[in-house]
Amino acid sequence: MADSKLTECKDTPVYDAASLLCDSDIDFKAIEKSVKKILIAVGEDPEREGLLKTPGRVSRAYGELLEGYRIDPIKLVNEATFTADYDDMVIVRDIEFYSLCEHHMLPFLGRAHVAYLPKGQVIGLSKIPRIVDMFSRRLQIQEKLTAQIAQFLDTLLEPIGVAVVVEAVHLCGMIRGVRKHDARMTTSCMKGAFRNSEITRSEFLDNISRGAKPLEF
Repeated sequence: MADSKLTECKDTPVYDAASLLCDSDIDFKAIEKSVKKILIAVGEDPEREGLLKTPGRVSRAYGELLEGYRIDPIKLVNEATFTADYDDMVIVRDIEFYSLCEHHMLPFLGRAHVAYLPKGQVIGLSKIPRIVDMFSRRLQIQEKLTAQIAQFLDTLLEPIGVAVVVEAVHLCGMIRGVRKHDARMTTSCMKGAFRNSEITRSEFLDNISRGAKPLEF
């Protein structure tokens, strides 16, 4: 779990693109008190054995589920960008993620496919899934999540182009409301050559559809 407060946010494009909460701690005690009030409000007894430690558990869980607001992007990348004489497509596909819908605070989960066309700089393989996690571990909507991943990579690497496609299922539409278990949502964000060139965009989309399996949960 990330520290509850980010110690420093520098005024740089990379920190700006990370959209962090730099000046606030997670108030774990306030979350515990609020959960206890919810238990009472729904008619439960927060003092019974099964619920006695629930407020603390929920508080700690939110610290983990929302840690993306306070992850230092420079430490995350950890100097893992490298000069490379390579300008063909790099794709990392089927990156699993878990997030919380900001409207109902229920999970949505799925997979992200990320590609870029390098312009002298490449990034270590493990960093792209970590970037996805940095933005997914927040209160989110899928559209914003997709755009933030793309914008961060575009700012960090200044590549020829960036493409992100996110597929997810949303529990807010599965277990409440419309209750459609098989509904899937797909969002995309294309920058640079991926937006301007139909051939480049098609190559990316063909690659991520090849051998793809339906989301199963």
